[in-house]
Amino acid sequence: MRTAIIAIRNRLDRAGIVLSGLCAIHCVLGVFFVGFLGLGGEVLLSPEVHRVGLALALVVGVVSLGFGVMRHGRIAPLVIGAVGLALMAMAIAVGHGLAESILTIIGVALVAFAHIRNLHRAH
Repeated sequence: MRTAIIAIRNRLDRAGIVLSGLCAIHCVLGVFFVGFLGLGGEVLLSPEVHRVGLALALVVGVVSLGFGVMRHGRIAPLVIGAVGLALMAMAIAVGHGLAESILTIIGVALVAFAHIRNLHRAH
């Protein structure tokens, strides 16, 4: 049973890394497509897309990073992930533009880094 829980937590960390990467790609491509080509603004810049992405990141982050603290006893990945998630939430609050892109990219980078540290601490 213990190995199954560890496998699930590892999968959640990997999912967190993938979601962070997808979010960063979405942010960069959104700026490119909308800003330079004038395409896809209704979908790529939809506040709902950002809210759903943040909700997924929160669930995956809290569960996997929280389990990580219980498993290896190190709080650093959870704190790093929380800072990243807070930056992502701030990005939603500031609205579209350069500030949103910068906050989002830094936030998802921190969240991905937290998941990577969480995976390495577990072994």
